[in-house]
Formats: sequence, structure tokens, C-alpha cells
Amino acid sequence: MTKSKTIKVDYLARVEGEGALYVRYDDAGVHDVKLKIFEPPRFFEGFMRGRDYLEAPDITARICGICPIAYQMSAVHAMEDALGLSLPAELQALRRLIYCGEWIESHTLHIYMLHAPDFLGYTGAVAMAKDHPTLVQDGLNIKKAGNAIVSLLGGREVHPINVRVGGFYRVPTRNELQPLREQLLCARDMAMATVRWAASLPFPKFERAQSEQYEFVALSDAGEYPMNRGSIVSTRGLAIPVREYDQHFREEHIEYSSALHSTLVGRGAYFVGPMARYNLNFDRLSPLVRQLADDVGFAPFCANPFQSIVVRSLEVLYAFDEALRLIDNYRKPDIACVPTAPRAGTGFAATEAPRGLLYHRYSIDDAGKITEAKIVAPTSQNQKTIEDDLRLMLPKFMHLPEKNLQAQCEQAIRNYDPCISCSTHFLQLHLDKAGSGNTAGRIDPGEHNVERGA
Repeated sequence: MTKSKTIKVDYLARVEGEGALYVRYDDAGVHDVKLKIFEPPRFFEGFMRGRDYLEAPDITARICGICPIAYQMSAVHAMEDALGLSLPAELQALRRLIYCGEWIESHTLHIYMLHAPDFLGYTGAVAMAKDHPTLVQDGLNIKKAGNAIVSLLGGREVHPINVRVGGFYRVPTRNELQPLREQLLCARDMAMATVRWAASLPFPKFERAQSEQYEFVALSDAGEYPMNRGSIVSTRGLAIPVREYDQHFREEHIEYSSALHSTLVGRGAYFVGPMARYNLNFDRLSPLVRQLADDVGFAPFCANPFQSIVVRSLEVLYAFDEALRLIDNYRKPDIACVPTAPRAGTGFAATEAPRGLLYHRYSIDDAGKITEAKIVAPTSQNQKTIEDDLRLMLPKFMHLPEKNLQAQCEQAIRNYDPCISCSTHFLQLHLDKAGSGNTAGRIDPGEHNVERGA
């Protein structure tokens, strides 16, 4: 009998947050795969209880320094749903514009700094920059253009402060957008070059058998490529409004992870993110993006996660196209914010963060205090699919030396651009009646009956 072998990575490099990988295998197959997320839970849903509903966008923005807009957008849309607010088209367009900025900066960071070293044979971006300075500089310039959008509309580049329930605190004039337009035009040319470069990379051949195909899940809206709105759809026929999310998706505690695993009820693992958006909404991309995809020989459907870097580059180009369209059609809103007043209710929202579907649900009371909060990040939704990828991938690459096999496993994780910090929100809480011998409200790491909040 062949002796069992183990791949153990204590700290995953070039991912956001802290996680580890454990794989046990032998010639007979893969026996155990664990994507271990040991970063402590951050309790965001718990400490939002009792806070004013207007605070939600600024609190949730602190969940992630890379994609704060996604958290703000899901938060404000959910609160506006609870309040029954409807925003004028001009304010909706500005929100879409700031989301374009986040897609550009987040995707570009991943493409050039986190993922490209895998394909070019480097341990990291610093080593890669020594041999490819122009490549890295172009990436920084593209990211800078995304930062400029977020800074102008959000008030600053990191953890923006200009987004609020009902709209914005301040909206720009048309003249303020014009210098930004020139910067975006220049960076869009670099984004087109990025697509051509990404499509030329050497990709490991990995596609699942027909019986093991991914179920891709994303928002879909008839009028546009999804960012801020739409229904939740999948490649296996799921089509539901966002408010039905909890009826179809379930989160489960896994003993070795401090983040919950999400599954589709009765169906199992699913896949969110750029590939899901692309596969479900290709016809809603701009003509330039669709034409360039065709020019580089990239099909309208992608099933190889190692090619996600190409999909991200296409989405960056789309975000530039969309941002330019929004700027050209911009008309300053008559008001920066629709007036709001608290009322009891529950609101639901999902937007497309760079890494995929981001779901928020809030309940508020008559005074506008948050009584319940639920946040489901993209990475927690993809964790089970990542582990399944590793189980299915290893037999195909077993011929590689162990060092190369480990590198291939780490690359397979980075295909998803996991944001581990974003996924560790849940709080395990074990409550006992007074006098039972246990302290009420004790955080119990071994308790599997997960409740959100504190």
C-alpha cells in the first residue's frame, strides 16, 4: 500500500487575510482537503445590533479595505429596501460609477500583484517587478485610475465616507468629472493590453467532468451587466429575487474553519465571482469587451478557474467602458440624498463585489436601531467549491514533484482571489439559563449551533 502524503501550507501567501491548506493523498486518491481559515471572527453582525441604521454603510466599509464600496452598496440598498426608498436614476448611476472604480482597483491588484506571479514563475510581485517593471507599472497605473473614481465619489480612496442611506452626502459637478474622464481613457488602453497579455498566459488544463460541473451563481439584470442590482440566477436554473436568498442558501459551521461554508439547499457547493458573472451575463458586456474577448480567442463561457485572470481583465475593461459611459451621460442630481425616516422593517440586498455575490439583510425597529444583521461574503460562499477543486485537481497533477504540486494547489486557491478576512464574520454563541453553571453569552469555539450576533 502506498504511504499517504501530506501537503501542508501553514500560511497561504498572496491572499488577503490568514488561512492555511491541508491535503492528505496517496496514489489511490485524495483523502482529505481542508482550507483552514484560522483568522479570528470579527463579529460585525453582532456589534451592529443597537446601532443606528444610518451607521451601517460606514461600519460595514471597515470589513474590507480592498472592497469597501461593495459592503457600503449592499448595506445602503438593504436599508433602503427596509425603508421603502426609491432613488432617482442619477443617484443610481453615481453608485454604479463608484462600483466601477472598486472593480478596477480590486481586480487589478489581484491580477498583477497576487495572481500573475503564479503564471510567470515568481514567489511574489516584488521579485516579478525586477524582471517585468513595465508590466507592474501598467498595473499600478490602471489601479490608480480606479482609486481616482473612488476618491472623487467616496471622499477618499480607502474606507470612503461619502456614501449614505438615500444617496450621497455630496455629488460631483460635471466639470469635476472631466479630468477623471481623461485619466480613464488613458488607463483603458492599458486595460486592453492587459486582456491580451492575460489571454497569452500558460494555463493549467483543468475542467470538471460533466457530472461535476460548477453551479455558477450571480446577479442578473436585463438592462446591464450586474453590479448593484438584479435577481439571483444560476447555470442550473435558479432564478429568485434577492429577498428569497435565505430560503435557498444555507450556512454551516465547519469545525476546522472560523468562517461558515455556504451551500445551495439540496444542491451543495456553488461558485460566485467574475466567472459566474461572465458566464451568466456575457451578452450584457460592452461591444468593445465582447469583441476583444473574441479577438484573443476567449469563449463566452469559461469553466477553467485558472483562466479567471482573463475574466477579471475583461471585467476591468468593462468597468472602464461603463465608467466612461456614465460620465458622458452624467446629469447632476437635483438632490444628493433622498430624505429618510426610520420605520420598522427588514431589508434585503445583494450586489456584485469584485469577488462575487455579497448578501446583506438587516432588521430595524421604529427608532431606526438595527435589531439583526446578516452578511454573507463571497469567499465564504466559495470555500466549499475551492476544496472540491483541490480534490478533483490533485489526481490530474499527481505526476508533478511535490514542491510543484504544492504550488499548483496554492494557485488553485488564488484563482478565487479569496478575501479571508471578509469571510470571518460569524459569531458562535452558546447561551445557557442563569444558574445552570455556565455563563450566559459565553463564546464557545466548539459549539456547532451557530447564531449570529451578540
